[in-house]
Amino acid sequence: QVQVAESGGGLVQPGGSLALSCEASGIIFRIVGMGWYRQAPGKERELVATTNSGGGIDYADSVKGRFTISRINAMNTVYLQMNSLKPEDTAVYYCNVRGYYSAVPSAVFDSWGQGTQVTVSS
Repeated sequence: QVQVAESGGGLVQPGGSLALSCEASGIIFRIVGMGWYRQAPGKERELVATTNSGGGIDYADSVKGRFTISRINAMNTVYLQMNSLKPEDTAVYYCNVRGYYSAVPSAVFDSWGQGTQVTVSS
């Protein structure tokens, strides 16, 4: 089993910054992708930023230039630095980790954290 734990959410004023972190633990052979998603009240979960094992990074248009995703492969950890936060960034942020828990090609996992609340308000 693979566990995913997020931390770093909280309350911040518009224009402020927050940093989220996420660590995957358990039986992990190889991680192929780590990313952040968010879900605001009454809305569907949406992609915020993702990174894959080849170094590729993808951002939602709404966060480009404000958010930065980074990954430490050796620690199975991914970070999300959020700057110039807006009230519309308010949501529960979830970390997603995808990979293999053994060398067997069918031994895939796709795990989610419990989520961390980010509230942007004055």
